[in-house]
Amino acid sequence: MSNTLSNKGLVLIVEDEPSQMELLSFNLVAEGYDVLKAESGEEGILLFRENEPDLALLDWMLPTMSGLEVCRQIKRTKDKNCHVIMLTARGEEDDKVRGLDMGADDYIVKPYSIKELMARVRAGIRSKSKSQSGDILEYGPIAMDLTRHVVTVAGQSISIGPLEFKLLQLLLKAPKRVFSREQLLERLWPENLDVETRTVDVHVGRLRKAIKSGTNQNLIKTIRGFGYALDDGA
Repeated sequence: MSNTLSNKGLVLIVEDEPSQMELLSFNLVAEGYDVLKAESGEEGILLFRENEPDLALLDWMLPTMSGLEVCRQIKRTKDKNCHVIMLTARGEEDDKVRGLDMGADDYIVKPYSIKELMARVRAGIRSKSKSQSGDILEYGPIAMDLTRHVVTVAGQSISIGPLEFKLLQLLLKAPKRVFSREQLLERLWPENLDVETRTVDVHVGRLRKAIKSGTNQNLIKTIRGFGYALDDGA
């Protein structure tokens, strides 16, 4: 990697197959991205912490530490906006759910089209840039001013606690996406693994009540047996 980073972004590849690493690295560099390369999960986490890349491509099957565990640790850090794409030969639905539960943002099954993968990388980089570019998050009647720490619903300010603020911020960044209770625990209490999933339900209930005070809409939907999503039904 050059000493001067490109404007396109920094991508971390964690892959133990040399041929796959070379293929990915070559195409990313050709598209103008800077690349970090790791052959193990431990090395990948070290490089991530030292460089805070914009996007990570993680192989599922790695020696000693799986790509899923690497993903989990990345999403527990302060830089949760790093876009994670899992690369794997596993194509079963249950495996995809496991990857997404660990916080992965995208999932592509080997053998993959390099054109499709590069398109996913571009979309992931754009997604991170968009989430960091503005101080206002909006969805339906909800608006969150990140600078002033103010939330309004249908133009009226509502009062919510710090955890509800973090929860709403997470939901606003990915409207309509379903978050499992486990995912919300990882994001809201990254340093405390003893918190129970029912605690999530309590804070969702408080946030839902606050939002409904400004509108009769139930904007936080419960997905039975899984979790929650911010969805206006449109």
